[in-house]
Amino acid sequence: MSESDRLRWDSSYARRELTPAEAVAVPTVFADQADEFPTAGRALEVACGQGGTSVWLARRGLRVWGTDISSVAIGQARNLAERDQVQDFCRFSVIDLDDGLPPGEPMNVIVCHRFRAPHLYPAMVERLAPGGLLAISVLSEVGAGPGTYRAPPGELIAAFAGLDLIDEGESDGIAWLMARR
Repeated sequence: MSESDRLRWDSSYARRELTPAEAVAVPTVFADQADEFPTAGRALEVACGQGGTSVWLARRGLRVWGTDISSVAIGQARNLAERDQVQDFCRFSVIDLDDGLPPGEPMNVIVCHRFRAPHLYPAMVERLAPGGLLAISVLSEVGAGPGTYRAPPGELIAAFAGLDLIDEGESDGIAWLMARR
């Protein structure tokens, strides 16, 4: 990612405060399937932002690694984990995902919410442990029209066709999918 993009994200997060509802919660798009998330194991959150989902996963009992390009967001995520007393279950790293997923062990859960990076889709599948859960959502052209960061119709279903589908949807400018390896 370019330095100007990194600075733009840092600036955006510096102005943004999580609402109490966002602070420690499953992303709304996955709320109806929240029980699908395990209560033990390892989780990777791709583009974790301020860490609300990572902290929610840690509170469920997972050991979580949250990654994001923004050092400001990562600092906020660490503070949130400390505030919720799950810092021993959370690790946060500044990672440029343009370079791929960071190396590491297989994960029981991978969450990627509102970050579209098709070049990472195969690596996400490979990184899932057998039986592991993938929860991904991206901006979509469905119900919103084309855009630089929007997925065309059917992108997630096609990209993750080798996984066992739990549920999926595309509407109102959002596409999402939950599946197991």
